[in-house]
Amino acid sequence: MIRALVFDFDGLILETETPAYETWAEIYREHGHELPLEPWFDYIGREGSYFDAADHLAALVGEGFDAEAARKRRDIRKTELIAGLDVMAGVRDYVADAKRLHLRLAVASSSSRAWVLGHLERLGLHPEWDAIRTREDVARTKPAPDLYLAAVKALGVAPHEAVAFEDSRNGIAAAKDAGLLCVAVPNALTAAMDLSRADLRLSSLAETPLERLLAVLSAQ
Repeated sequence: MIRALVFDFDGLILETETPAYETWAEIYREHGHELPLEPWFDYIGREGSYFDAADHLAALVGEGFDAEAARKRRDIRKTELIAGLDVMAGVRDYVADAKRLHLRLAVASSSSRAWVLGHLERLGLHPEWDAIRTREDVARTKPAPDLYLAAVKALGVAPHEAVAFEDSRNGIAAAKDAGLLCVAVPNALTAAMDLSRADLRLSSLAETPLERLLAVLSAQ
């Protein structure tokens, strides 16, 4: 029996992944380079310090590249783009339906608590969650299972009683290794990833109502 839903944040509730990549890719192109997708794919879902794009570009460009100035410029642009975003399609409906069905709700994110809470408050979604677990709450972020184990513990449910919603292979690995069912909901950037470890893949949460999804997962 499914008793809880656990949502990733970046790229799943709020589509921050594409702006995060594109704002660095623009700077790379200005210096005659392309930001490769594979190391970025390996980075998505992990803690922010896992891959330093500024240092990577500095190694490509060589002498004269101001990595700190590039970081500041990119962060300003990324903040501008993300500030205007609303939640991804279907998220509000899933949250409302989960409340109606008396399901527990959590967020499990490798991002900082300040980042996640700040955006949830801006979007009017902060009061909806029974638990929020971020990188400050665990020893290891995704792809380790720690965040999902912490989330289900806080919700008071067993891992097999919860469904995770993820957009990246690192997030899916974390959810599956923690023992949760997992639904992949990729965004424009992560759609090219191998997300085959997920139990089910949707193009959008708006594609399938929550009750229908739960029926499909329960039948597997």
